Amino acid sequence: MSETISVIGAGAWGTALAVLLARAGKPVTLWMRNPETAAELTRTRHNPRLPNAILPENLRLTAELPTADILLMAVPTQHLRAILTQLPPSPAPLVLCCKGLESGTLSLPPELTGTRPTAMLTGPNFAHEIAANLPAAAVLATPDPTLRAALMTALKTSTLRLYGSPDIIGAALGGAAKNVIAIAAGAVIGAGLGENARAALITRGLAEIARLAAALGGRAETVSGLSGLGDLLLTCTGPSSRNFSLGFALGEGQTLTEILANRASVTEGITTAPALLARAAAAGVEMPITEAVTQLLAGQTSIAETMATLMGRALKDE
Repeated sequence: MSETISVIGAGAWGTALAVLLARAGKPVTLWMRNPETAAELTRTRHNPRLPNAILPENLRLTAELPTADILLMAVPTQHLRAILTQLPPSPAPLVLCCKGLESGTLSLPPELTGTRPTAMLTGPNFAHEIAANLPAAAVLATPDPTLRAALMTALKTSTLRLYGSPDIIGAALGGAAKNVIAIAAGAVIGAGLGENARAALITRGLAEIARLAAALGGRAETVSGLSGLGDLLLTCTGPSSRNFSLGFALGEGQTLTEILANRASVTEGITTAPALLARAAAAGVEMPITEAVTQLLAGQTSIAETMATLMGRALKDE
């Protein structure tokens, strides 16, 4: 019999993963905080967070934190610590499906789980495409090779190809930092600064993420894979990206307050940018694009001033 799987968090990403795994015939439970919402979704088999997906009949919905052989944590990073403290005692491994850094502590998701067996599931994946059964690939990162092999076997499907990695810190950092670079890429396109500028930002953004990964004990080469470059390409070019679209609106001249007033979903890059910059400063790593995005989000600079600063930096070899 297949391992039982609980997906904790019924946002678009958690719902997409639950739909994918349930459709593959795996025993899956999807947890959401509100009992009324769980009852409504059980009745309608439809989650407004993922409008075009039908919830399979074999997908169980609940508002009580469940136990399972594998727990997929798909809650926003800022809520991860609180949810972890509420989980029933269990030796089940945690698969972190959230991206970002915790504000205040500057911790990456794997740094919040203590001694519990932990892996990261991350990569260039839009929730609506995963739920639509379109082909995709992701990284399953954990330093434990036995756990890595077991989780890859348990979570693979015919449309989601998994690649293993021992570098959980590098994978987590790539998934977090790409949201910040995507805001920069969106701002460049929204401001009409051209594809050349976007390509340069993506490439140099990758370089600064790799520097920080190495400084935090990860591998710089991890950032060149699905959890770094792959995620960057998708998030910096796909109009479905929340972070790219937010940056695009900033580039067009809207204020952050105006943009957020029309959004219900979480845009992780907003909280990630200042946390990432602070983490980099503590590690002695220079991240000029991340610094520029942080200042832009805080209203401390304009697009024109930001580009002038970046273009005017001292010349150096690549």
